[in-house]
Amino acid sequence: MGASVASVAAPSSSSSAFSIRDFFKSFMLWELAKGMALTGRYAFARKVTVQFPEEKTPLSPRFRGLHALRRYDNGEERCIACKLCEAVCPALAITIESDIRADGSRRTTRYDIDLTKCIFCGFCEESCPVDSIVETHILEYHGEKRGDLYYTKDMLLAVGDRYEPQIAAAKAADAKYR
Repeated sequence: MGASVASVAAPSSSSSAFSIRDFFKSFMLWELAKGMALTGRYAFARKVTVQFPEEKTPLSPRFRGLHALRRYDNGEERCIACKLCEAVCPALAITIESDIRADGSRRTTRYDIDLTKCIFCGFCEESCPVDSIVETHILEYHGEKRGDLYYTKDMLLAVGDRYEPQIAAAKAADAKYR
């Protein structure tokens, strides 16, 4: 019984050799050498940094940026004031008021989106039955104060009119996934 206790307590030669090897690795700064080798390997490799304003990376057809209201080919706004986008918006960023026109159709009198509240989830675009509200590929917009990011109906229609060819191309590219 005493012999088994003595054999357990005695240090083995492999554990002392292991600690000597660790000591020399630590003393010779082995981890630093490995890190410098890794740095040297990538120092002359092709760089992947994109100089943003001059260079642009490709965007997905489903990228969600600045909102826009679209028109039909005859110039009439598409929005029929069904208020589905307002109802489905989780951030409550959309405000719609509507009125019935003389011909009996319903159209919006007020369509506002507060982009400081918007979480760009795309629910408004998905819920719209006439593809009136869309989220464009525009990501370069800003506001210097909070009121600058409050888009009214006229502002949204102007964005839609200006970027209609790009919006239609993005819709066509995404059509096979719908």
